[in-house]
Amino acid sequence: MNPGFVSSLANHLWQSTLFAGAAGLLMLTLRNHHPRVRHGVWLAASCKFLIPLSVLVALGGQFRWRPALDSAPSNWSVVMEQVSQPFSAPAVSTPLLANAPTAAGALPALLLGIWACGLAGISGSWWIRWRRIRAVVRAGSPVHLEIPIRTVCSPSSTEPGVFGVFRQVLLLPDGISERLAPAQLQAIIAHELCHVRHRDNLVAALHMFVETIFWFHPLVWWIGKRMVEERERACDQEVLQLGSEPRVYAEGILNVCRCYLSSSLACASGVTGSDLTRRIEAIVSNRAAHHLDTGRRILLIAAGTAAIAGPIAIGVMGALPSRGQTGPEGPAPAFEAASVKPHQDTGRRNRTRVIENGKIDFQEVTLRELMLVAYGVRPYQISGPDWIQDTRYDVIATAGKAVSARETRRMLGPLLAERFHLAFHRQTRELPVFALIVAKGGPKFKEAGDHDEPSIRPDGEGGLSFQNWSMDDLAGWLAGLPSMGRPVIDRTSLDGHFSFRANLFDVEKGAPPDQLKRSMLREDAVDVLSARLPEQLGLKLEAQKAPIEILVIDHAEKVPTQN
Repeated sequence: MNPGFVSSLANHLWQSTLFAGAAGLLMLTLRNHHPRVRHGVWLAASCKFLIPLSVLVALGGQFRWRPALDSAPSNWSVVMEQVSQPFSAPAVSTPLLANAPTAAGALPALLLGIWACGLAGISGSWWIRWRRIRAVVRAGSPVHLEIPIRTVCSPSSTEPGVFGVFRQVLLLPDGISERLAPAQLQAIIAHELCHVRHRDNLVAALHMFVETIFWFHPLVWWIGKRMVEERERACDQEVLQLGSEPRVYAEGILNVCRCYLSSSLACASGVTGSDLTRRIEAIVSNRAAHHLDTGRRILLIAAGTAAIAGPIAIGVMGALPSRGQTGPEGPAPAFEAASVKPHQDTGRRNRTRVIENGKIDFQEVTLRELMLVAYGVRPYQISGPDWIQDTRYDVIATAGKAVSARETRRMLGPLLAERFHLAFHRQTRELPVFALIVAKGGPKFKEAGDHDEPSIRPDGEGGLSFQNWSMDDLAGWLAGLPSMGRPVIDRTSLDGHFSFRANLFDVEKGAPPDQLKRSMLREDAVDVLSARLPEQLGLKLEAQKAPIEILVIDHAEKVPTQN
């Protein structure tokens, strides 16, 4: 089972549980109001199990905006992401990095098997009960009553009830008119017609589907009981409002309970469901439910709107496009002079890459490569049209004064927005990654004693010497290898800076320096690296999925604007 799917499912269950908890708190303000309102709130909590928030967030992410915005994520959006998605994808080894399956890989398969067995058992139980009631209905004899649905009488001992989801039938047991007074029978039939008018069987069938899929979650069964309770109380109040005498109606329900069996399916609604004692007390007392006042109406509308619009708004905010003019450090200064032209192919290779002292000199460079420099991202973090990695340009720009290389890179962003009319938005996607973790036996290097700048150079023996490198530095370097093809995330939990030597690419001692470079560019470099990391450094790579920020291009012009 895909670990990303497992984490997404865990997040969805967590979100649905929070939603149901919020519905329960909302019930405290609605406890004296009409049961039909409370039934609707519980129905919304049930439906939430079928609608992951990620779907609504993705829907919001489809909106495209043209304003030039590039703001850092707000504290609110960060908190929302941490609360709504507390589970990250677990590590899962792949054949590329491990030769044998692990015990951890068998656990998801076991859980899937248990879920499938539960699904089959619950589905089978519903189906058997449905067929039994359907057989009773088919064996019944038609009865002509002045009501809007077909009525049949059956010799079974099943209580009066409405069977069917779309084509509903009122089922009455034979002899019921002899066991109930006419006024009692009229009240019981009125109760069943309330179920018909409000499509209670359809709603119950929907929740039964939720119970079947999420049978392992006790909350869905608890919600189901609340829904049955509220729908029966709602029908009771409606029957009394239609003019039935409370005492007569209560006696009719008690007579049905004494003489007949209750329905075995929630979607075959009868008259004896829910807590009978509380229902009889409510019927006899005949207390009118409060109507929703303006404040509570606004509360319900606001809660429903927030439940749907909130995730969509988060997706919209995540999709706001950026044109690179501003950032956390404020607006970047502009170049004093700049030239951006399509590259003229002369048949000679001249791929120049110069960034120094406020000057940029790039020859035969693609827009994708320019974005890598301007925004400090990796190739897999840019999504756009194919031409951004095929069409080449010559870029020469100067700031007119000496500035740092970092500041020069920042200045490149507004230049791309101006000349290419580049607009993009940032989006987080679940992508395959490699996690750098500690192998069995622990790391095979020690913390560096000095605090010089991190450096890397050939060690003269076919390997590399790393000085004062953090594990995050190492993960970033690994991600930059041409054959890696995916992000590398530091999950070693090793803090500090370290110095070590390693022959990670199986280069022979005394080999010329260019052989090391060629080894790093080989297609099987990741396989060699995966085998060398544990034995050389006590580290290893594991395939996982993780949320990675992507720059999605909304607009870019192939022909740059000239001065």
